Amino acid sequence: MHRRRFLGLLGAASTAGVAVGSLALAGCLEAEQGAPDDAHGDHDGDGHPDTDPVEDPDVVDGDEQTDRWPEESFDVAMTADEFVPEVLTISVGDTVVWENTSSRAHTVTAYENAIPEAADYFASGGFDDERTAREAFWDEFGGSLENGDRYEVTFAEPGRYDYVCVPHEEGGMLGAVVVEE
Repeated sequence: MHRRRFLGLLGAASTAGVAVGSLALAGCLEAEQGAPDDAHGDHDGDGHPDTDPVEDPDVVDGDEQTDRWPEESFDVAMTADEFVPEVLTISVGDTVVWENTSSRAHTVTAYENAIPEAADYFASGGFDDERTAREAFWDEFGGSLENGDRYEVTFAEPGRYDYVCVPHEEGGMLGAVVVEE
């Protein structure tokens, strides 16, 4: 059952979080007790790590985030807590490909009342309406996309299509596709 898997992962994540937090705290205390500046990446002695965000692959700033993935592979990345780009503009008939690039499960779920009236509803998992998509996710993780999974939709009607990641909606993981003629 997916709920047990989820709870097991949640427990493991919280245990790992405590361990990482303890190590981070220990590192901070060590620095306060006179550890040399360069032990924490401060080789020039200015009190800040010498890491350049552009050169460090783990630090990505705003628009540079899309540079991490080849342009041809997909249109929208699902990171840990956002769709990148948040708003994508395309032409009628274009297909949009979403890819989960994070370790967290995500969904692509259209807001039923925020798509053009003549448009077909879309949601990862192939659900016919928003309520069914939401219930399926919360009951059995229906429609969830794991790391590396892709979902695609071809847009036949012009207009704005707002969508959400159901499990991360409260955190603001929202997106939109604007389809122009």
